[in-house]
Amino acid sequence: MPGHSHEGALNFTPAETELAARLRAHVEALAAGERNVDLERPARYIEQQFGGSRSQQFQSGGRWVRNIEAGAGPIVVGAHYDTVPGSPGADDNASGVAVLLELARMGLPARFVAFANEEMPYFQSGEMGSHAWAARAHRAGDKISAMLSLEMLGYYRNVPRSQGYPPPLGWFYPDRANFIAFVGDLDARRLVRHAVGFFRKYAKFPAEGVAAPAGIPGVTWSDHWSFRSHGYPAIMVTDTAFYRYPHYHLPSDTPEKLDYMRMARVTLGLAAVIKELANENR
Repeated sequence: MPGHSHEGALNFTPAETELAARLRAHVEALAAGERNVDLERPARYIEQQFGGSRSQQFQSGGRWVRNIEAGAGPIVVGAHYDTVPGSPGADDNASGVAVLLELARMGLPARFVAFANEEMPYFQSGEMGSHAWAARAHRAGDKISAMLSLEMLGYYRNVPRSQGYPPPLGWFYPDRANFIAFVGDLDARRLVRHAVGFFRKYAKFPAEGVAAPAGIPGVTWSDHWSFRSHGYPAIMVTDTAFYRYPHYHLPSDTPEKLDYMRMARVTLGLAAVIKELANENR
């Protein structure tokens, strides 16, 4: 991967402290309850935070649900807002939605989409919100130059052996869970390399990238799968979920578990990545 992962102190700024407070407020609002049977409560919150937005309704599981979209451009940044039953989903995936909302506030040249139905029983099926969105874009012939799926961005540990991996990746990557990861399948390796390179250039925060076979557990386990299924370049940005987070899919996935200062630094790094990807496609 291009560049070098940041090492050393992070030294947060007052602006990052303010951003961290907004991120925490979003996570606390979204994680006030489960987000599966009733998706309208979080949908209305996201809609309110976006300001001007558009909805894509589709039928799933005998009910109508919706994706919520703001912004414009050939780059798509997405995060799912549903949870598994029994979990308030602070990291999975209120953290991703919180970052999505703050990126959208920055006026970046991208489309920002909050997706319904990423979790089971819809996972990797035509009833995923991201699959409905990508299928519609494909039918319409929409140009999508890059898709970033924000999937769990809030949990970090700086102690040895706090990070796990599927075999054989543990031989090549750090054992401390202090980094953000850019993950894609082999055919998305160009986007992985560019995103990691831009992040490392602008963000003083540890970052790793991997382009690996789709069969390795976790490589395709988010909304980028829907876009890859329709031939679009798409990757996941993640804290690596269950490979480091002990509260994954549990009732204990609550807001106080997350590191909002690090989330703020990641958010600003992703803003720089989006700007650079947009510049590439002018």
